[in-house]
Amino acid sequence: MMAVAAAVIGLLAALAYGARRRWVDAVLALAAGAALAGAVGAFTLPGEAGAPSRLLGDGLRAAEWDDLPAGPLDWKRPDTPAIRLDFPRTLALGRVFTLTVHRSWTAPGRLQLLAENGQVLAEAKGVGDLAVQWLPPVAERLVLNARLLDAAGKVVDAGPVPFTVTEPVSLQVRGRFAAPSFDLRVLDDLLTNSQAVIDWQVALGKGLERAETARAELTAPDLEIVDAAWFEQAGAAARGALLARVAGGTPLLVLGANARDAGVWARTVALPLAPQSANKMLGTALPMTAAGLNPSADRAGDWTGTDGLWTRDWQRGRISWLGVGDWHRHAIEQPRQLALWWQGILDRLRVRRHEDVAWLDPDEMPLPHQRLAVCARGVSGDVTVAELKQTLAWQRRPEQVDASCVAVWPAAGGWLRLQARASRGQVYVYAPGDWPLWQRSERRAATARYAARTPAPVRAGTRPLPVWPFGVAFALAMLGLWWRERR
Repeated sequence: MMAVAAAVIGLLAALAYGARRRWVDAVLALAAGAALAGAVGAFTLPGEAGAPSRLLGDGLRAAEWDDLPAGPLDWKRPDTPAIRLDFPRTLALGRVFTLTVHRSWTAPGRLQLLAENGQVLAEAKGVGDLAVQWLPPVAERLVLNARLLDAAGKVVDAGPVPFTVTEPVSLQVRGRFAAPSFDLRVLDDLLTNSQAVIDWQVALGKGLERAETARAELTAPDLEIVDAAWFEQAGAAARGALLARVAGGTPLLVLGANARDAGVWARTVALPLAPQSANKMLGTALPMTAAGLNPSADRAGDWTGTDGLWTRDWQRGRISWLGVGDWHRHAIEQPRQLALWWQGILDRLRVRRHEDVAWLDPDEMPLPHQRLAVCARGVSGDVTVAELKQTLAWQRRPEQVDASCVAVWPAAGGWLRLQARASRGQVYVYAPGDWPLWQRSERRAATARYAARTPAPVRAGTRPLPVWPFGVAFALAMLGLWWRERR
């Protein structure tokens, strides 16, 4: 409306000048009116400004997208093959290393894990995701290799697999049991062999018990273990104190094979137990005898379970009900499988030693000459990167609410060693040609995240006319008229 009014005013002024045969002034008045209409009219022209940026291919890495302002993106994810790798960057000695390759296609293939000399350490075959496992013999920093092959034996993708095997941390375990058994003896041996610090008390009879005193002071146990009989016979004060420690963050494992009173468990921890049929077996990896009382289904209120273990959160801690027994029968013939089974139990219970400093895995593959964010929890001050001869100050980042980070640009592939006061970390930098299909997958994921930042683009195919040229033209026309009127 304002543009029309400006044009009409300019036309009327031009007609007035024309009636007096002042043709130059009429042209200036007409130009001033047109310029004013253009300045206030918000006109647009066909064009690509404001339209989504078109992108072909896999896109950019996350670090590269982070350097760009948010904007609409017209991009379609390619359907060419890509993979994702999943493996721990750090694991304790005695744990099984697992490498999993997630493929975007389904076809017969093989995955091989290779030693540094090329020897095949593990191999898996299948049509979907592939996984290989290997038990490291010593604590050391390793760079193994892996390759993905198709059904004809052609290499589809390959690259290094870096990780660090650390010495196991000695857990502090407190156990209270109302009845001795072969199962307890085997469990005691397994924990002792793992260098755990144990405070163990087993009631042998009325007023008689066997105690195993911890070799070091138990300042804050990492795990509480009781059998069901001890919990049922304990007084209300002892139960309350135990559950209070669990609420504070200490995991609790209950060995349920000798449970007798279902009512106690329903009242105290809301665990519904029901009698089980005799000779019932539970567990897939190592079948074991089911306890006499167990939940009737995998889902039982706040409890969820599988393979004879039910768990639930208890404020800051976690409680697990192990509803199987007679695992001592596997101790002689399958000792390694039994140890791994117990490790899986502790993992599901989330038993771990909390370190003062925790180094976080990078969000994407580190590559030379690409910005790399190194983050850690529990750090302050500076961090030194030996290979880059740099000392940097830790900084907070909005996407890492409980961690601090530094940005580095690796100069070459290999290990980066980091020193933050008494804590040491390491990050492996891949070569540009390592794992091309994994790099492709990461670029696609980063591009999809960037595209989601502006999901509703502005109207495509138009661009606004700039205002300043009209303003300049209007000013010049009016100055011309003013000058001619002054003559």
